[in-house]
Amino acid sequence: MKAKKSVGFIILDVFYIVMAILPLAFGLVLDILTTPKSSGGVTIAGARIYYELELFEGTRFFNIIISEAQVNSVLVILTILFVCLFLTHGLKEKIELKRQHLAEIIVEKVDALVSENMGRDFSGFPPFIIAIMALSGLSSLLALLGLYPPTSDISIVGGWAILVFALITYYKLKCGPIYYAKGFLQPVFILAPINVIGEFATPVSMAFRHYGNIMSGSVISVLISAFLAWASNLVFGAITSLPILQVGLPAIFSLYFDIFSGCLQAFIFAMLTMLNISTAFDADEYYRRKKKRLEKKLKK
Repeated sequence: MKAKKSVGFIILDVFYIVMAILPLAFGLVLDILTTPKSSGGVTIAGARIYYELELFEGTRFFNIIISEAQVNSVLVILTILFVCLFLTHGLKEKIELKRQHLAEIIVEKVDALVSENMGRDFSGFPPFIIAIMALSGLSSLLALLGLYPPTSDISIVGGWAILVFALITYYKLKCGPIYYAKGFLQPVFILAPINVIGEFATPVSMAFRHYGNIMSGSVISVLISAFLAWASNLVFGAITSLPILQVGLPAIFSLYFDIFSGCLQAFIFAMLTMLNISTAFDADEYYRRKKKRLEKKLKK
């Protein structure tokens, strides 16, 4: 028998749902108010800049820029936060809510994914991995609402890649800085310059792979829409001015470019994150050094 929800419980549920929708609604209103009037034709541009703070006079390199991509990224984070609060509201040992089933399925699947790809030494990584997938996937899906997807901005995806690179370096250094430095001399010391380049190529390739796929999908979608408008005017221009060919067809292409491709790239980025971090950690060497230090302490 299902437990009856109290009024306070229902009010809090409604609050979480409203707060999850509100950031997206704010993004839509902001987009409408700040979008300049179109002069016609195909327009492909990057994220609009809402505010720019000049720190040093005469140079733009160190300026602080608040762009459309950054604002939308914050809105996505807020939406994810309140969705998580809604899913975890009222959790009990004995499942009474359908949302708890969903929450537990998500946790179990991500735990299994991390365990399979990273091993037991990274049991604390599931929250980080699901956060990456949710942030990336929902950011790409913003295109369905007509908002600029943050994943189409290299600065956003590049920031994620830098964070992953910091974690890769951290786990490589767990075996000691000398062991880390020796890795650049393998298999022979003459390859050290190439190994150094390869070290920094990891975050660059991760960022550009994700950004390139999402951005190219957005560009292709715009070009297809423009072509359908031109073809509609060519075929049905004598009958009606309505873009008949644009009805329904862009939605079909959106299934791939905005939904499938966006979710696929989120999964790929998460997989690359797991593989790059786990392979950076030499577990055998780490435990060997740890055992050696323990033996020294016992001797003392």
